[in-house]
Amino acid sequence: MSFLNEISDMHLDILKEIGNIGAGHAATSLSTLLRKKVDMKVPSVRIVSFDEMMDMAGGSENVVASVFLRIEGDAPGSMFFMLPLEQAEKFVQLLIGEIAFSFTEEMYDELALSALQELGNILSGSYLSSLSDFTSLTLFPTVPALSIDMAGAVISFGLLQLSQVGDYAIVIDTILNEEDATLPDSVKGHFFLLPDPDSFNIIFQALGVPADE
Repeated sequence: MSFLNEISDMHLDILKEIGNIGAGHAATSLSTLLRKKVDMKVPSVRIVSFDEMMDMAGGSENVVASVFLRIEGDAPGSMFFMLPLEQAEKFVQLLIGEIAFSFTEEMYDELALSALQELGNILSGSYLSSLSDFTSLTLFPTVPALSIDMAGAVISFGLLQLSQVGDYAIVIDTILNEEDATLPDSVKGHFFLLPDPDSFNIIFQALGVPADE
């Protein structure tokens, strides 16, 4: 994938801007859902290998909350929104107002699981809408699947949905917090975009990066 050598800081800045616009739309939707002002930022965007993706999730045996979905349209691919379990608990506590909520309980509250799935719905829709606006590509998500499992199992399941996979993922770091909340109170997660092999070229061509000759 030699076109990666053509990707500059400027192109990554464009991806970050796309992420921030998507985060702004998502924050508006979440503010309505939570009935309180929510701020969401994208501090960085990177292109990483699948091994690095696993490391960012805390290692293959680290338990995470993850929303997985497929992207359909002009540039098919897969998406994960992944939160460390303690971060997922923070989001659920924020939504349901129950500070004692924990995923260590044997039975998870259906409201908590619905909250995480809705978070995935909102984020995926917002990011894909922003990416579509910038690239003029038609992109839309399938119904997301929520799982709470080891990162290795979650990622492996997602990649098994593809008949062929590429070697890289676009990772969009995400920080979500209530307005005026302190940084330690923020919810921090990773949003992974895994374009199918041909889709990587399609997306970056649309952003002005030449495809392989």
